[in-house]
Amino acid sequence: MFVLQYSSEILLHSVEHLILVAIALLIAISIGLPVGIFITRQPKFAPPILGLANAIQTIPSLAIFGFLISVPFLGGIGKNPAIVALTLYALLPIIRNTYIGINSINPAIKEAGIGMGMTDQELLLKVEIPLALPVILAGVRVATVISVGIATIAAAIGGGGLGVFIFRGISTVNNELILAGAIPSALIALSADFGLGLLEKNLTNQTGHKGKFNRQIAIFSGIITLIIVGLIAVNYQQKPATIIIGSKNFTEQVILGEILAQHIENHTKLKVDRKFNLGGTFIAHEAVKAGKIAGYVEYTGTSFTSILKEKPINNSEIVYQKTKEYYDKKLKLAVMKPLGFENTFAMIIRGEDAKKMQIKTLSEVGKYSQQMKAGFGYEFLERADGYPGLSKTYGLKFANIKQMELGLMYQALKEKKVDFIAANSTDGLIPVLNLVILEDDKKYFPPYEAVPIFNQEILQKYPELTATINQLGGKISTTDIQKMNYQVDNQSQPVEKVVSEWLKSKKI
Repeated sequence: MFVLQYSSEILLHSVEHLILVAIALLIAISIGLPVGIFITRQPKFAPPILGLANAIQTIPSLAIFGFLISVPFLGGIGKNPAIVALTLYALLPIIRNTYIGINSINPAIKEAGIGMGMTDQELLLKVEIPLALPVILAGVRVATVISVGIATIAAAIGGGGLGVFIFRGISTVNNELILAGAIPSALIALSADFGLGLLEKNLTNQTGHKGKFNRQIAIFSGIITLIIVGLIAVNYQQKPATIIIGSKNFTEQVILGEILAQHIENHTKLKVDRKFNLGGTFIAHEAVKAGKIAGYVEYTGTSFTSILKEKPINNSEIVYQKTKEYYDKKLKLAVMKPLGFENTFAMIIRGEDAKKMQIKTLSEVGKYSQQMKAGFGYEFLERADGYPGLSKTYGLKFANIKQMELGLMYQALKEKKVDFIAANSTDGLIPVLNLVILEDDKKYFPPYEAVPIFNQEILQKYPELTATINQLGGKISTTDIQKMNYQVDNQSQPVEKVVSEWLKSKKI
């Protein structure tokens, strides 16, 4: 049932995944092979070049994606930065194996070629590359498997691919969605590894049969080229979308992004491309600021403390107006009408623990914190309105703090890997897992009204967008968003269907 429901989407994202890997590998081979050959001719450059390629491998992929967002031409969000990042990761095995493969050829063979009057170019093309090709292909094989795995992270910056299912599954604690991304990705990696392994073995056995060897290489290269061209043609056969709507990386954000997208499509002639699960606040913020997305939904308290760098305050009107003014004048971004609900941070413990310790407020949990393990998102640990200020306000000193993705925290709390998490007050999993939200009795957190943020230049280009988006102002209640979160998180309903039914029910 699940496979049938998502079959077309799995196929689409599998094609996207293959395209990302194929293009990145073509570029990596085009760069890595000449560089590998170059350092065999100029050995003094080998240590720094191989050292740089090694260093790139140590950089976390999300860090590279985050850095590339603000880089002109190569950066932003979408496929471009994903391809750049995958290319960088694929370079090391290709350069290294080219270098090792050529240098490992018996010097007597090279000397024989030189004795026959071969030039350096002839020696390279007729002797060294054919003999080193199995080793070079082994490097391509390793690079391919690495790229297939890392390509799943591309979904964090709107690059598409099978990582879309994995991120969605993590955020909704849905193992079926995680497997929908992980299994096809693993099959692609295993198939590529098996196919390249056979070719590598075949070349090793037949490099002495020059004519047959060359024909096999030509046939293989032709097949690969046709596949890549076909995949690219399938992916780009549709006209590009007019505008892009983004979202951050949790269920509610994907729902809100889909509401914006469907509402725009229903009330304008514009086409919408969806770039959801864009990491955290700063990735989405940089994307809309750079015009890489037209808009996304933010929370006023998050903007006020994280972007404006203001200290948390409780007055929702002041927070909204100051945020709106700063975005308009300093960032050239439009803050639209609030959607109608507030999603504040929720400090959550298991219901059984709340009953056992008889606690309801954050002040009361302070005396038990040294016995508890906490789970927080990366962003919450760094934000001005996050853990540093919260711990100071309530005297929280946890026995252990684990950093984890937002979607994993509920699973960790359920399985008693942690005892205290920072999540969102509108999450649908809270009542289902019998969890308790501790009262913020000292009013530490600022208001977090959901507001659409749009790039002003894009609004000027498409003036109908402003009125269309503002039609949603005040239309989404806390009950509405909790229900939609529940339908997606717990009933595994597709986001598109949940949003479509809600829009119809509101007759918007």
